[in-house]
Amino acid sequence: MKAIGLYKALPITDQEALVELDLAIPTATDHDLLVEVKAISVNPVDTKVRKNATFEDDQPRVLGWDAVGIVKATGESVSQFQVGDRVWYAGNITKPGSNAEFQLIDERIVSKAPESLSDAEAAAIPLTAITAWELLFERLQIHHADPIESPALLVIGAAGGVGSILLQLTKQLTGVPVIATASRPESQAWVKEMGADFVINHHEEFDVQLKSLGIDDVTHVICLTHTDQYIEKVASVIRPEGKFALIDDAQNLNIFPLKSKSVSIHWEMMFTRSVHQTKTMARQGKLLQRVSELVDQGKVSSTLTRTLSGLTVENLRETHQQIESGTTKGKLVINFT
Repeated sequence: MKAIGLYKALPITDQEALVELDLAIPTATDHDLLVEVKAISVNPVDTKVRKNATFEDDQPRVLGWDAVGIVKATGESVSQFQVGDRVWYAGNITKPGSNAEFQLIDERIVSKAPESLSDAEAAAIPLTAITAWELLFERLQIHHADPIESPALLVIGAAGGVGSILLQLTKQLTGVPVIATASRPESQAWVKEMGADFVINHHEEFDVQLKSLGIDDVTHVICLTHTDQYIEKVASVIRPEGKFALIDDAQNLNIFPLKSKSVSIHWEMMFTRSVHQTKTMARQGKLLQRVSELVDQGKVSSTLTRTLSGLTVENLRETHQQIESGTTKGKLVINFT
């Protein structure tokens, strides 16, 4: 089968950063589904793994953690799916990824894809939907927010993939007011379209901007990028005993400014369940099914903003470069046909 992968961790400008591979089609066993991949989306995690990849026995790494496809075979323990099912999923970062014509995926982190979306539209959603859902409802438990306390959520860096779906889920399922940060006119318009009640600029002081909106503080904060740069600003607006969550790889994160307010801190990594085979692993399949239902009910829309055609080195190189520019709005998708 055709796949795109790498043998070395290199900058995307290097011609060997991504190469075409010819690999054997894997065999489904146990809880595996063998999926013929139809469309994928590219996420910041793809670029991070490409730049820092490690290799075993000189074997190539195949990236990709967002896909829509058709089940072609099932392992002996599979009980929820059958050949011919159209599914979507984000996968396991320690396993071969979706940048290939076929992929093995554990049925417990899979659901049927929304019927109302094309392959490309659906491929934009899984990884970001899982991340957003776990941030909101499992890490911050925002569905338990006490209405007497007038909850409010601040989302920093909200125009990207995770922010785009997180704003929609918050609006549809919680009713909690959302303040999103975005700096460019086009990204500010995008986050409003996705459901933000208010928009502020993350390059300016948070407290001053919130007060101009009549907002004294926020109960919950989610930071989706450059967390170490925003801690002081977060500390200035988060309410005492508030909750703060992050997803990025902040290497020098000083959380001391949050101490005096007894802020609880939550780190989210959507691969935790699949990597560690947790007892709650199957929740990811269930939440993807719930998101699929929300999509088909017209309550959540795809965050797709650009589609490229064909599983090629050139297309993957272009998407990696776009993500590394730091200006991506919504999601980039590659349709295989």
